[in-house]
Amino acid sequence: MAFEALLTDDLVRIAAAGGGFRLQAGVRATEDLVRIAAAGSRHNARLIFVGLGARTTDDIVRISAAGKGGVFFE
Repeated sequence: MAFEALLTDDLVRIAAAGGGFRLQAGVRATEDLVRIAAAGSRHNARLIFVGLGARTTDDIVRISAAGKGGVFFE
């Protein structure tokens, strides 16, 4: 499944249900990634965000904190 084509609200729903996935996240807003990460943290979903090398450290920290250990970066 191409998760990149899904709306942020759909990804939040999947993560909130405990579903884990790998997402090419470079084009998503940081706030959207924070929402997805926070939703996944409630059910220990494993989320892999790819393509965030150009983000600031502060952005990565915000996403990481929201994910509470369930977000991995590639």
